[in-house]
Parts: sequence; structure tokens; C-alpha cells
Amino acid sequence: MKKQLNITSEIGELKTVVLHRPGKEVENLTPNLMERLLFDDIPYLPVMQKEHDRFADALRSCGTEVLYLEDLVSEALHTEKIKHEFVKQVLQESKLNTTEMFSLLKEYLLSFSTKDLIKKVMAGVLKSEIKQIDSNHLNDMLEGDYPFLLDPMPNLYFTRDPAAVIGNGISINQMFEGARQRESLFMEYIMKHHPRFAAEDIPRWYDRDDSFSLEGGDELVLSSEVAAIGVSLRTSAQAIENLAQRILSQNNSLKKVIAVEIPKTRAYMHLDTVFTMVDYDKFTIHPDIQGPDDEMNIHILEQDPDDNITISKRTSLTETLKEVLHLTEIVLIPCGGGHEIAAPREQWNDGSNTLAVAPGVVVTYDRNYVSNQLLRDHGIKVIEIPSSELSRGRGGPRCMSMPIVRKDL
Repeated sequence: MKKQLNITSEIGELKTVVLHRPGKEVENLTPNLMERLLFDDIPYLPVMQKEHDRFADALRSCGTEVLYLEDLVSEALHTEKIKHEFVKQVLQESKLNTTEMFSLLKEYLLSFSTKDLIKKVMAGVLKSEIKQIDSNHLNDMLEGDYPFLLDPMPNLYFTRDPAAVIGNGISINQMFEGARQRESLFMEYIMKHHPRFAAEDIPRWYDRDDSFSLEGGDELVLSSEVAAIGVSLRTSAQAIENLAQRILSQNNSLKKVIAVEIPKTRAYMHLDTVFTMVDYDKFTIHPDIQGPDDEMNIHILEQDPDDNITISKRTSLTETLKEVLHLTEIVLIPCGGGHEIAAPREQWNDGSNTLAVAPGVVVTYDRNYVSNQLLRDHGIKVIEIPSSELSRGRGGPRCMSMPIVRKDL
């Protein structure tokens, strides 16, 4: 039987991926809302969608099955009972402060078809929309300048973060920022109710109601035996230890979890914004995450014979990668060539955030021409996609994709 989830590397041939085509939620950004909704700029949606379509087409041309998040969620809500449960949970997690508003929003959302309901939840609900339905007794609740009763989710096109597949299991993540915490609810319903996944006995490595934040941009599967997780602005060390405890005790193939600490800044948001794997022995890296003499804080988590987690420290990323991947040499390809101007500029535009579709074949943003040429100089095939608007959300091709099946190496 075909495995519905199977990720045993970063570079195995990409068979199936989940994307989200940006929609109305992006047009609901305004200058006053950008900080709250984690944007630095407002993308131009028509061009953004064309760029995203080019991304999807590039993946299809490599033989990848492209699934869209909104379609999967709509197919998961295949009964009225599930649909009602979903709306109730969305509203509960949106922290509405009155019973009356909860009831009005529930009635409003359930008035849509299932597909349009999903789009509306993603796009957000304006106060003015509820006014048009029933303006009685709402004046006190609608005071203030903030326009939304239900916030939009403009970060949804970064499908990498809310959930991640490791082996044949999945982590459905506790997101760090309040603006993104509801995003993992979509994958929760897909795994629980979609016909493609509900019948599978899928291990759960992490749950969205766990105590500590974990995001998919920090989760890299280096091999069938090794996962690397970034200790970052958005993923805590406690979450990594909890995930390691579960996955090492339940997964027969994974032997090590490597915790890699990176600077906790917005520019370096996740491990995959500064480090990705592009071939068996080649990696992109932003040089600024390494100290003098390649020094970093790295910990290897393993399980001892008594099922306890042991932790050993390393300081060299190069030597650690060679050790855990059983390689004599590796190549670190510096973002922007390590140039004092090109490197930080291209890292800001996700020059290190590559998506491998096969060993030595990656999708990148066209704007990162210095890094792309360096990849080619190292024998990597580079598939460029346009990125003038997609890049405004501060995430690259790996961020915009959630692989769920790769061919084993």
C-alpha cells in the first residue's frame, strides 16, 4: 500500500507536496496591521498569485503531485457535523469575547458553501460584514478602529511551518506567534478527517496543544536516521526534547535528533532560512550563523538502552554533519558567496532557503542570482521562479512547501 506520508530525507525525489495559493487574506493587509500579522510589506496579490502558479508549475514539471491546502480542508469537512465542529473550534481559538458575537459569526460562516467557508476563515471577517447581517445590539462590541472580528491569515502560503512530516509521522505544531496559531488547525482536520489520511495509522510526533513552540521551518530530515531541528526564535529547546523523546521511542529508523542553535532574530527566523540541504554532501548556509572556526552550539539527542534521552554537545557544524551522515567531506555553499553586501541581502530574500526536488536539483528565487550561480558552480541544477511579490512575506521555496512524500534514497 502506498504510504501517504513518507519523508526520509531533504533531497529525495519529491513526489507529493502541499501548497497554499495566496488569496484574499493577503489583500486584507494594511500598513497598520502589518506588524500584528508579521509582514514587512504588502504584496501585490495578482502578481503574487502568478508567481505562485509558476512555482506550482515548476514542481509539476519535475513530476511532483501538487495538493492545495484549501482543497484538502474542504474535502476533510465532508459532513455537517465535522463542518460545525471546525467552525466552533476556529471561533474558540479566535478568542471572541461575547456569546452573541460567537453565535453571529458561527451563523455567518455556516451560511457559506464548504469551499467558500474555508476561504472566508483564511481571509478573515470584517466587522462591517456582520453589521450588514444584523446591526442590533452590536454598537458596544464594534467600537475601536480595528477592522476585523476574525483575523486574516496572510502567512498561510508558508505551508512548511504549521506541520511537518518526519518519516511516516507528523508534527502538528504549536506556532510561536499568535497571528499564526490557528494555521495548524487546518492540518489537524486534514489528518483526522480527510479520506486520504484518516484511515492511516499516522504517528503524531507533536501536537498543536503542546506547551512549547515548534515550527516546520526548523525541522529538517537529513536522512532516514537523522533529523536536524533549529533552536530558533520560533522553536524552543524544550519542544525539540519532547519531539525527540516521542520520535526516537516510536520510530524504528530515526536514531538521532540534532539541535542546532541559531541567532534568535527575525532575519534568521528558522533554521531553513540560513541552512538547507541540496545534495548528498552539499548544503547552503548563511555564514553569519557560524562563529570563529565554524563554532556553534549543537546538541545530539539519542536514546539509550533504557529509553532515556542522552544529550551530547558539539561545536562544529561541518564535523557534526560528517559524523551523523557518515561522510568524509561536505560542502557548505555560502549565501551570496559570503560577500559583505550580497550575503545579507540575499539571505534577507531567502537565498539559502532552497527546496530540493531531487538530489542536486533545487527550486530557488530568481532574485538571488549570486547564490544561484554559486549553486550551479557546485554542480547543482537550479530551477528559478519569479519572486518580486512572494519574497515580501520573508520566506522562500522551502517555506512555501510542505512535502508529504519523497522517494527514499
